[in-house]
Amino acid sequence: MQYYSTNKSVPEVSLQEAVTKGLADDKGLFMPDHINPLPASFFETIEQLSFQEISFEVAKAFFGEDIPEADLKQLVFDTLQFDCPVVPVHDKIYSLELFHGPTLAFKDVGGRFMARLLGYFLKQKNNRKQVNVLVATSGDTGSAVANGFLGVDGIHVYVLYPKGLVSEIQEKQFTTLGQNITSIEVDGTFDDCQRLVKTAFLDEELKSKLTLTSANSINVARFLPQAFYYFNAYARLKEQGLQDELVVAVPSGNFGNLTAGLFAQQMGLPIKRFIAANNENDIVYKYLQSGQYEPRPSVSTIANAMDVGDPSNFARILDLYGHSHAKISSVMKGFRYSDEQIKEVLLQVYKEYNYLLDPHGACAYKALSTDLVAGEMGVFLETAHPAKFTETVEAIIGQGNVPLPEKLAEFMKGEKLSVPCSKAFDDFKGFLLREAK
Repeated sequence: MQYYSTNKSVPEVSLQEAVTKGLADDKGLFMPDHINPLPASFFETIEQLSFQEISFEVAKAFFGEDIPEADLKQLVFDTLQFDCPVVPVHDKIYSLELFHGPTLAFKDVGGRFMARLLGYFLKQKNNRKQVNVLVATSGDTGSAVANGFLGVDGIHVYVLYPKGLVSEIQEKQFTTLGQNITSIEVDGTFDDCQRLVKTAFLDEELKSKLTLTSANSINVARFLPQAFYYFNAYARLKEQGLQDELVVAVPSGNFGNLTAGLFAQQMGLPIKRFIAANNENDIVYKYLQSGQYEPRPSVSTIANAMDVGDPSNFARILDLYGHSHAKISSVMKGFRYSDEQIKEVLLQVYKEYNYLLDPHGACAYKALSTDLVAGEMGVFLETAHPAKFTETVEAIIGQGNVPLPEKLAEFMKGEKLSVPCSKAFDDFKGFLLREAK
């Protein structure tokens, strides 16, 4: 399969080149030149398959033209050594828990798959030159990518994160690793971190001296595998006869997660509609209302992984639907919530149903419970374990009742190792060039 740029001003490339480059030379995001639909027979028996088996069939539709079947199966099964269960909260609303991986966040799926896929391509090429992965994080991406790539030969990861704008646990998960992981603490916002990464890909001097790629959801190997768990959610509901009229609510920041869901729908997954749940960074919400896309600087909220003022993956959504506001607003609906509203719903669900949300999942739950109508079944994505936001969550529920999973407790024991950096590109570029010597 070939991959084209959303800006459509450079030649198409192979999967290997799209994964290795991360961003197209014209600043666009790579898109597959076609989407392979899955046969009706797959959905007729999907409930009989495990998460890993379902994901392998989906992966074949994405990557089967480029990777031998046996190799692809190993990549998928090595990635998914954990489950993403569908858990009832009440009545017609279920939580798709995506926090059972190594870093307790949904990005473990894409991060681990990309690490293995990039490592696979490097072995195929017998590459001896170090590949440098640049990743901007607003919270969970950094830990998922860093832990996915930890110890992988021939790859060094640089995690850029906004100073003081991620939780302590999130920060510890990528700043304590060492080895081939370098954490860069940027004096700015997530948007500044993302801008530094994108600018680095287009800098000729850096490209001549370093092999650069990205592990953000701008990379096709990061965002496409996130389609796996939408299919798994459908299968687990179908086991119970609850799959009809399915509505899915997604907490949305950089929109890679929701974009993967739209791809799943295009492949034939019968999702009735999507709900994009935003915090006060509501650029896409306003687009859905007006048809005008107007990015602006992000603002800090308690749902920090969604603090994105110019979501990269919205370019993919526009491309997927021919820049038609009518088509986009027909497949998704937007909601936005303030910090106070997020706190209110988190506390309400905990008191009424004894289910503890994290701030991002709380956004999605609120949107779903508001919009769901009679006859529909709702699933919201619970994207991270609430213990990753212990201080915030415990302050909301008024008690120290959030158990710290052993995985997180181990991270908290580590020593923070990070490099301070301003938001000026010249400072970041200088650091990378010094690293290259």
